This record gives sequence, C-alpha cells and structure tokens, in this order.
Amino acid sequence: MVCIGSSCQKESDLESSSLARTDSTSSQSLQNSSPELLLSLAYNGTTGRLNVTMIKGSQFRCPSTRTPDTYIKLLLVSQSGNEMARGKTRVCRGQPNPLFRETFVFQVALFQLPDVTLMIFVYNKRSIKRKEMIGWISLGYNSSGDEELSHWNDMRDNKGEQVSRWHVLHEP
Repeated sequence: MVCIGSSCQKESDLESSSLARTDSTSSQSLQNSSPELLLSLAYNGTTGRLNVTMIKGSQFRCPSTRTPDTYIKLLLVSQSGNEMARGKTRVCRGQPNPLFRETFVFQVALFQLPDVTLMIFVYNKRSIKRKEMIGWISLGYNSSGDEELSHWNDMRDNKGEQVSRWHVLHEP
C-alpha cells in the first residue's frame, strides 16, 4: 500500500510512467538489491529556484525483520561547508519501496550554483529519538560519484526542465 496524504492505494494502481526505470544503473543494482532513490532536479536561473523532488525509494531495508519507517533529510551547503537550507520529508511507514512525491524549493543564486552541494540522507525511524541511516548521496560541488555529478550537470544544462534519475545510495 502507498499512502499519500490521507488516501491509500495499491502501488500497482499508481501511474508508472513517471516512475519507470529507464536508467541502466538501476536495473543492475536491482539485481544486487541495493537501496536506491529516484529524484528530480530543476533549476530556474531567472528566479534562482532549485527544485528538488523526492519521488520514490527502492529496496529500503533495515537490519531488523520489520519493514522500515523511512524519511529523507536534505541539506544544501556552501563550498565552505556552511548550511544554506534544509528540508525533511514525511515518514513513510512500513514500506521498503516508499513513494514520497515531495518537492523542496531552495533559493540559490546563479553564481552560487557551481559551488553548492545538495546532501541527501535516507533514515529509518526506529523510535521517537532513535534513527538509523539507510544511505546517502550528494550532488553538486562535492558529488558522491560520477552519476550524481552527471545528474547535477544535466540539471544545469536543461534550463528549468526537470531531470529525473535513480541513484544508488552509499552505505553509512
């Protein structure tokens, strides 16, 4: 079951066109059952708005036998490491393949765009004060890999168009 707001429905009933796996990386990692995150980036140079959409997770799991209660934290940091902005999704309870569909808008001036890093952390909420990290990625100035850097550069080149990609999460 996938719950968005107060409505729940079977995942198979949802539109799959925007969630289709088109990236060859994700089909390889699916065999390895590595946790992945589908996210979309768009930047409007005129308004200085960076739109980050957390779409869907895949293969999220935790060491315990129960399914994870997951959420995502986003941090936008400058080249010097100063925090510029942050965001957090709602908790998706009991879903190894959660559907988030949450968009975060960050103000970033065009001249700052090459020097910022977007850090994304996926957590399993174990209790009120306890959490465990499932994985992480970073995009932008300090990208965590070639795929993340490529996604960031494609977003910059596409002038306001959304660019969606699957990313394999790095282990904590």
